Amino acid sequence: MAHDCENALERYFAGKPAELALCQVLIRWMLPQFPKTTLRVQKSQVSLDHGHPFAAAWLPVRTVKGRPDHYLVISFGLSHRLESSRVVGAAEPYPGRWTHHVLLQDEAELDPELADWLGEAYALAARRKNRQSGTA
Repeated sequence: MAHDCENALERYFAGKPAELALCQVLIRWMLPQFPKTTLRVQKSQVSLDHGHPFAAAWLPVRTVKGRPDHYLVISFGLSHRLESSRVVGAAEPYPGRWTHHVLLQDEAELDPELADWLGEAYALAARRKNRQSGTA
């Protein structure tokens, strides 16, 4: 990970060392699986894209009863709604485009199921990118 990206991550997660460490593990887990992924650390999230965003990791903005003390929210878009107890929220901001939110509190949750969902989001973003650029 580039030094400037690491510095931006440290600023985003200032005062949240457990969440920073979890995000770093997430990034190390994702990058080999999803080639050409770039990170953009923004004010409200860490975006993952490859010409088009496909996922984001972000800190909860307020405490939610019943949730862990330390976690990240992973958001990703799919063409359909997932039915899973891991999904804590889903919305359809555009027809046929569902945004899902999954909590990540432990690196053990970086499993094949999450990899499949993120892979599907990655492929969907690639198709959207190709349509916009006019390629197959």
